[in-house]
Amino acid sequence: MKTILLFVLMTALAGVALADTDVTGKWSGSFNATGPNGETKETGAVFMLKQNGADITGTVGPTEEDQLPIQKGKIEGDKITLETDHDGHTMTFSLVLASGRIKGEAQMSRDGQTMKAKIDVTRVK
Repeated sequence: MKTILLFVLMTALAGVALADTDVTGKWSGSFNATGPNGETKETGAVFMLKQNGADITGTVGPTEEDQLPIQKGKIEGDKITLETDHDGHTMTFSLVLASGRIKGEAQMSRDGQTMKAKIDVTRVK
């Protein structure tokens, strides 16, 4: 019985800890793209995020002035998924929040070819 009570208490505390995670704010870092032909391009990444529960809204782009609106955004635990429209094509982001950083990949297909990028951003204070 004590084991079950301890498990329930720890599960409840873990849920509270996850609920306290808030990615709202400005995040900045790197966006390292690789095209279908293997060509790479390094640019900046700026995320302007607003979290409301599990929903994330805001914008993403290479600079603070060049931003695209987030069309769909979710956070579940430490996993973040975002979608934005880039010139009529959907760019999807599969990200992880860990140690004060958001890291992961973005992917977009256009004309039968896929571009991927590695993303690494930290919160701007």
